[in-house]
Amino acid sequence: MTTFERINNMAKKRGISLRMLAKNAGLGETTIYGWKRRTPDSAKLEAVAKVLGVTVDYLLGKDDKPSTSNEPVDLDKVLSEEGMAMFDGKPLSEEYKKALLAMLRANKNSGE
Repeated sequence: MTTFERINNMAKKRGISLRMLAKNAGLGETTIYGWKRRTPDSAKLEAVAKVLGVTVDYLLGKDDKPSTSNEPVDLDKVLSEEGMAMFDGKPLSEEYKKALLAMLRANKNSGE
C-alpha cells in the first residue's frame, strides 16, 4: 500500500476529506492528491500524521500499527474542529459535536 493510500484510508476512518485534512495540516487543498505520484517531504508528512493521530512510519508503511502514542486527546479542540471526531466508526455531525462540547463544559462548571 502506498503512502497516499494509507493517508486516504486513515482519513476515511477519521471521517475527514483529503482537502480538509490538508487544510488542518496547513497544506494546500490539493497537496495530498499530488502524493499519488511523488513522495511527500517529511515536514508535510509529519503535519498530516499529526492531524490523523498516527505515526509517520505508519504512513510510510514502515509500521503496521497506526499509533504508538498514548498522548491525551484535547476534546475541546477535537470537538471544535470540523470533521475530526468519530464515534462507532462514523463521523459525528457538527450539531452533535457542539452538544457534546456544551455538555462537557456544563459538567466541568458544575463540579467547580
